[in-house]
Amino acid sequence: MGQAFYALLKRDLLLALRRRADWLNPLVFFVIVVTLFPLGVGPDNDLLREIAPGVLWVAALLATLLALDGLFRSDYDDGSLEQLLLSPQPLSVLVLAKVLAHWLITGLPLLLLSPLLAVVMQLQVTAIPVLLVSLLIGTLTLSLVGGIGAALTVGLQRGGVLLALLVLPLFIPVLIFGSSSVIAAASGFAVDAQISLLGALLLLALALAPIAIAAALRISSE
Repeated sequence: MGQAFYALLKRDLLLALRRRADWLNPLVFFVIVVTLFPLGVGPDNDLLREIAPGVLWVAALLATLLALDGLFRSDYDDGSLEQLLLSPQPLSVLVLAKVLAHWLITGLPLLLLSPLLAVVMQLQVTAIPVLLVSLLIGTLTLSLVGGIGAALTVGLQRGGVLLALLVLPLFIPVLIFGSSSVIAAASGFAVDAQISLLGALLLLALALAPIAIAAALRISSE
């Protein structure tokens, strides 16, 4: 099982290196959305500092959503998804490898770029570590939860809009707790409660999302 997990993870990462648009488009979108706010709002540093947590988190959420449609699409188109369904290994373990690969090529670059964009948005330096922790936990959760919607819509020709309608309500708790943790850190308050709730959501997603994704893929392939 471990060898199958590693092999699928390695395969998806190698394919991502060949299809650079899969990870460049969400990253460019993230940068554009965040950098447009200072241009639109103007040189009001206090206002930028106030809206920075929400802007960074909403941009990260939308960038993650932008990349979700391709999570299983290429496997569905070339027939390799059927091979995963017929594999003797547990499908929930295999889809977990695919979700992890998806996060490594989309969520991790967003995480690494967020400190620079936080400086552009005039976010307090003391809040940047909390931003990194919240995005680390939150983007992993978004990838897991979004994988359910991607699996349900993988058989549709234009399932992007339906995918957004399915997963956006589930993304809202992560957005609320993630942005509120950064706001609290910027204001000098404790963030233990928000980070703990984000961690609880991640553990819940790790326990349930792979099973739900596997079931959704079986439904979509019928």
